[in-house]
Amino acid sequence: MAIAIQEWKSLFVHIAARMEEKKEELSELDRAVGDGDHGVTMSLGWQAILETINQYDSPDCGALCKEMAMSFLNEVGSSVGPLYATAFLRGSAELLDKELLDEEDIVQFWLAAVRGIQERGKAKVGDKTMLDTWLPAMEALESTWDGSNSLTASLDEAVRAGEAGMKSTAQLVSQVGRSSRLGERSAGHLDPGAASAYYMIDAFAAQWKRIAAESEA
Repeated sequence: MAIAIQEWKSLFVHIAARMEEKKEELSELDRAVGDGDHGVTMSLGWQAILETINQYDSPDCGALCKEMAMSFLNEVGSSVGPLYATAFLRGSAELLDKELLDEEDIVQFWLAAVRGIQERGKAKVGDKTMLDTWLPAMEALESTWDGSNSLTASLDEAVRAGEAGMKSTAQLVSQVGRSSRLGERSAGHLDPGAASAYYMIDAFAAQWKRIAAESEA
């Protein structure tokens, strides 16, 4: 199945809506281990992306992601800003000049995006960061895609693996970032960045299912 710019936009519009829905929950998680603003930060970044999407009038799917990267970075000054800006820039490079995206394109977009986060942030699984969600999710996405060539099935597995990774952060001691200063006291709390990452991939997968179902109707 291939999609064009309107469907591509809708996937990110759905993520922006999920970030608004979860804004207070994410800030509450952050109050336990950080300065309590993660939900607000993600809301601001995704509202900036939403504004960019609404104003964007080109059919180029990759160029949209470049603009999303810059709008997120310009709005979010904290460390998460450069991480997600890098993700969208790396992902955009997989899609540049493409007006139609097939399922392989979308898989490669996500794999490149998360590689960008890892290279920029230097964290790994077990450090109690967003990568405890993203890396297992991408491993599941890639392995299921290679075996099934079904993006719906692959995203389902990515969501499951990402959720398990997110939940694992509750038992971890933070190794990087502001929460690492808490030492052992950071254990017992979900990492807010891991939680927002899970909500992102879950929202994307949910909207993809709607698009796929409509194409079959």
